[in-house]
Amino acid sequence: MKAMVLNRPGTPLEWTELPDRQPGVGEVRVKVLACGVCRTDLHVLDGELPDPKSPVIPGHEIVGRINAIGDGVVGLAIGERVGIPWLGHTCGVCPHCEAQRENLCDAPLFTGYTRDGGFATAVIADARFTFPLGETGSDVSLAPLLCAGLIGWRSLKIAGDGKRLGLYGFGAAGHIVAQVAKWQGREVFAFTRPGDTGTQMFARTLGAAWAGGSDEMPPEPLDAAIIYATPGELVPQALKAVRKGGRVVCAGIHMSDIPSFPYRILWEERQLLSVANLTRQDGIEFLGLVPRIGIVVKTTVYPLQQANQALEDLRAGRFDGAAVLVP
Repeated sequence: MKAMVLNRPGTPLEWTELPDRQPGVGEVRVKVLACGVCRTDLHVLDGELPDPKSPVIPGHEIVGRINAIGDGVVGLAIGERVGIPWLGHTCGVCPHCEAQRENLCDAPLFTGYTRDGGFATAVIADARFTFPLGETGSDVSLAPLLCAGLIGWRSLKIAGDGKRLGLYGFGAAGHIVAQVAKWQGREVFAFTRPGDTGTQMFARTLGAAWAGGSDEMPPEPLDAAIIYATPGELVPQALKAVRKGGRVVCAGIHMSDIPSFPYRILWEERQLLSVANLTRQDGIEFLGLVPRIGIVVKTTVYPLQQANQALEDLRAGRFDGAAVLVP
């Protein structure tokens, strides 16, 4: 197999040939057909997440076909198209797992971070955390749904049922969640980097009622806001934008430090919440809805060997939607 390997945080990925790997008990081997590029991959690359596997193959928005099955696996078949998400393994016995909150597991493994991921021609996955995808939709268009879509879905549920929804950051997750929110009958208000008129126009084409810079206030108070961008200073900005009793959801795995802010913008029962990972139930719910919603994922495709370029283009905001690597 071949892979783009991170040998040390802060250095570029290296094109590497590795021995073919065999699945162990409860595992499957998947031939990678497409793998989305997520901002979390940048956090791994930059060393902003603690205790990564080293070296590690990044990538956790994986679409592929099973080509080997380990002992003890049931319900999956050779040749079946599957998706592999960020949450790659849980212990099943900690208090969080027993309370059906496996996204908070005390001993998890994460695809592309603490176990090898999909910036490769093949990947080994825990069969329990492998989603059958069926044959509808292209490999490339499905890949971003495995994280941007799933975390977007979980953050949307946590945001509540409010009608006026603000999205801070309109990249891979934002442009998917906007379509889900519109399908649910909500109004979407898109916040981009200040002056990014191109992305603001893109948001309007997806039905946003309003689009502007993250330094602007919406034309009316929001019921809820979800922050997908990483600057911590967006938290007080979003709190100012939501109504009394409104919610602000931080949906990223990493943000810069949140600056101090006056209590008055949190007062009046505004809530500040965070999203951690996902559960398998989130995946079942969301992937089951995708065909009904008719989500259109905007993608920019790169060959696997151009993973470093894809990551830098993501960092610089050089494309709308999501980047996807294809071996």
